Amino acid sequence: MTTVSLRFDDKMKKELDELCDELGMNLTTFFTIYAKKALRERKIPFEVTAKKEDPFYSESNMRRIRESEEQIRQGKVVIKTMEELEAMANG
Repeated sequence: MTTVSLRFDDKMKKELDELCDELGMNLTTFFTIYAKKALRERKIPFEVTAKKEDPFYSESNMRRIRESEEQIRQGKVVIKTMEELEAMANG
């Protein structure tokens, strides 16, 4: 047997202790289950991402971009200068 030491934020440790208690186990059992699952599956047993997905690349936004590109290809484009747009906005 070996001992592993981990550092946690006090609040996180308390919440994890409470969760483990609700599940009828202690932290050692919790991490043993996690380690066994990771070893069995040969991967981290949940998705790990580096950052939140950029909303620019959302499916709905990409669909609108493709629709706009198609309108450009079909020549369905209105070109206005900034001055013309400002005049339209100011009524």
